Amino acid sequence: MRTTAPQRGVFTALLLLLSTHAYGASMKQPDVKLNPNPRMRYEITMTIKGAPGPFDRIEGSIDYKVGNPDSVPLTPFSGATVEPQRHEAVEFKKVSENVYKAEIYADKFLDEDYFGKGVCHWVVEGLSADLIVGSHTLSPAMYRNDIFTGASITKYFANASYTFRDRSSIDIGNSDPKDYKRPDDTFSVTLSSTEKFP
Repeated sequence: MRTTAPQRGVFTALLLLLSTHAYGASMKQPDVKLNPNPRMRYEITMTIKGAPGPFDRIEGSIDYKVGNPDSVPLTPFSGATVEPQRHEAVEFKKVSENVYKAEIYADKFLDEDYFGKGVCHWVVEGLSADLIVGSHTLSPAMYRNDIFTGASITKYFANASYTFRDRSSIDIGNSDPKDYKRPDDTFSVTLSSTEKFP
């Protein structure tokens, strides 16, 4: 499944516009603090099987948000709550030919009373890996429950998608190779989570 870069750009621009209006002059963005003693550490393992060639680079990202809207005031623009969010880079390190590992902290940000309405509790929304070839990105993802339960999430990609290096597009893959016209002409990317105790 693919989305084009222009579509993504328009969506991002709209989000930025809404955020700008939402936080406005009468409601400044909070000074979000890092947790000085994070303990909820998870190792993310990415295994690539059957890819038709190497990737130009491997990147990743993770999204956090305040999970309790009642701790966030209503915005003057819309009268709704806009929970603070953070989009952070994730570094995948190559450990063997087709295996990469990354480390994340679910409690990276400090739970604190940022608005005077009670403690804001930060939660993980999801994590994605970006396998980049040219202008094309293959982007499998896993979400909060997947990370916390130690799940393994496998996404399948058509081998043809690897050849789209000149297209500015994003392919998020499918959960079943049978979703493709040629199920045998695919490769897989698996993301697995393991809790690492201090």
